[in-house]
Amino acid sequence: MTYQKMTFPGIAGQQLVKDLGGEGSQPILFIHGWTCRRDYWAPQMADLARDYRVAALDLSGHGESESEGRTDWSVTGLAEDVTAALEALGAEDAVLVGHSMGGTVALEAARTDTVRAVVLVDTFVLPYGDLSEADAQGIETPFHEDFAAAMAGLVDNTTGPAMDEATRARLKHEMAAADTAWALPLWRDLLRWSPEPAFGALEIPIHAINGDLIPEPARQRCAGRVTEWHMPGTGHFPQMEMPEAFNRKLREVLAAL
Repeated sequence: MTYQKMTFPGIAGQQLVKDLGGEGSQPILFIHGWTCRRDYWAPQMADLARDYRVAALDLSGHGESESEGRTDWSVTGLAEDVTAALEALGAEDAVLVGHSMGGTVALEAARTDTVRAVVLVDTFVLPYGDLSEADAQGIETPFHEDFAAAMAGLVDNTTGPAMDEATRARLKHEMAAADTAWALPLWRDLLRWSPEPAFGALEIPIHAINGDLIPEPARQRCAGRVTEWHMPGTGHFPQMEMPEAFNRKLREVLAAL
């Protein structure tokens, strides 16, 4: 793998981007979830680099990217990172693959940039657009009270039996290490985000690779708008729980485009 450290105009700090593959092949940009990092896509990057031009970025504050100078900790704010990454890479008509929050960011970025398609990875494990304010506050409050304990609970409650213990422990440690100065306001915004503006604006294909945890209200909201691909036996991190099976599924989705 090659590493490029890029400064994106208008974005605080630097985002670290891995850029692989031939210049003439389909570009794919992987977008991680809340408090996660680009390295969680490593098995997919290695597999798809044989046939695609692939890249992954650390969103502001996440992984090895900086948070200094950014004041807009929102889904739409982070979509600016994606737009800047696509511009820096010269990646027109890219496919955006976003896990969890990364899917919401991908949908918002697709509203303002020319992309070929969006692939959501277990994004709607929370029924975005259907959470009441009381529901959102109930999910949000434990992270204000004890961030590390709440994060450990989140990982335990959303990872499936296929997740090995070393990877589960890594997730707990790295996600809990996020700076709460940006993680908490971003979490607040995410819990109140609605997909309706993006669904209403986008005319590109939207696919979803989901584990077993997607609630029925989310499926109903996405019906007719999102083509769902199910990975039974996986939780919220299917790309890490069953990476080889996920890679095959992702290839199926890309072929369907």
